[in-house]
Amino acid sequence: MATEAPNSTNPTDPTDPFARLAAERVDHRFKGLPPDATGRTLAELTAERRNLFTGGFTTPLLTLSAERLAHNLELMETYAARHGLAFAPHGKTSMAPQLFRRQLDHGAWGITLAVPHQVRVAREFGIERVFLANELVDPAALRWTAAELTADPGFRFVCYVDSVRGVELMDAALAGATTRPLDVVVELAAGDGARTGVRTEAECAAVADAVAATGTLRLVGVAGYEGEVPGADPERVRGYLRRLVALAAEFDKAGRFTGQGTEEIVVSAGGSAWFDAVADVFAGIPELSLPVLKLLRSGAYVSHDDGHYREVTPFTRVPQEGALEPAFRLWAQVVSRPSAEQAFANAGKRDAPYDLDLPVPQVVRRDGAEHPATGITVPALSDQHTWLRTTPEADLAVGDWLGFGLSHPCTTFDKWQLIPVTEADGTVVDYVRTFF
Repeated sequence: MATEAPNSTNPTDPTDPFARLAAERVDHRFKGLPPDATGRTLAELTAERRNLFTGGFTTPLLTLSAERLAHNLELMETYAARHGLAFAPHGKTSMAPQLFRRQLDHGAWGITLAVPHQVRVAREFGIERVFLANELVDPAALRWTAAELTADPGFRFVCYVDSVRGVELMDAALAGATTRPLDVVVELAAGDGARTGVRTEAECAAVADAVAATGTLRLVGVAGYEGEVPGADPERVRGYLRRLVALAAEFDKAGRFTGQGTEEIVVSAGGSAWFDAVADVFAGIPELSLPVLKLLRSGAYVSHDDGHYREVTPFTRVPQEGALEPAFRLWAQVVSRPSAEQAFANAGKRDAPYDLDLPVPQVVRRDGAEHPATGITVPALSDQHTWLRTTPEADLAVGDWLGFGLSHPCTTFDKWQLIPVTEADGTVVDYVRTFF
């Protein structure tokens, strides 16, 4: 199940992308970093092991817990191994190659991505296996992918197909551009009203026939996303996943996976809300003519959260498997206390996610001491202000630092180009660079 991770950083190797990352100099582009750090490389700043609260950092500032990040990586590695699943975590969550590398170090088969730009980032940082959870029909992106496949025999790329028209566009763009076929999986839609994907099994067969008629594409499996099942509940999600497994068996019986050197059949699903159902249903995949790669694609686990994913994670249904831990904390400073019922902090929509839930005040820090954020809630966000509603028991003053829990990793990471990784005592031990 594991794959070799990119080489460890060699600070003297200019061809090592992680070395180049470590050599990047801190400047005005990066929110919240100490002003006196300008001009230092990330490697130099990391080596200083500054304290988050006394080392000159400014607010607003997003942080990741070093301990909780490590815990989440280890937990999902264990979970996937226990259930016989290969794991290609969705990289669009973080778009952080340093985290991609750690995910690979923890047994990931490869990285899932959504759009061509993300694939280019992954390739720049040496990712050898990419699952693109979308149909790829852009000619320029297809030709670039073909060139990558030609130049690197070790590069494995798999993407969706969900229409005959898409197959025709892919074939036209790849004609004469590739020395080996591009691997594709037919995406089965999660039902009427779902997102992408082929709606019926008969239409899936037509798409598979269109793939077989090309010389540029190779059908290697089936895939889908159970998170889009309308009215999702355990029964409906498992029903959809059983359809996906039956489609793979039907295609195999019809000989659709034979030829062109196919070595395994890919069956893939799994967001961050129903991977327990994926594990259960995929355990019942019958013996097929080739080995089956049971590929899980959950991504939000890496940071988890204090809102949406805390509520929907399968670990709430199977607590005996363990528990993910929220690794984000957003620090902001109270800049106004106009009344006993109201205050404002200096973080807003540009700093915190708000598409699923608003930030949750967790802790107040004043003069080196912390106390719970009792009696403080967030009714709204402006662009650069957090609106705070306070009750009489709230102990909050101008100048206090306020630590927030956040909801939705995907719309947290994308607001920050550089994120300090902190130990429990506030020591900053790393900086995670994102590429959105």
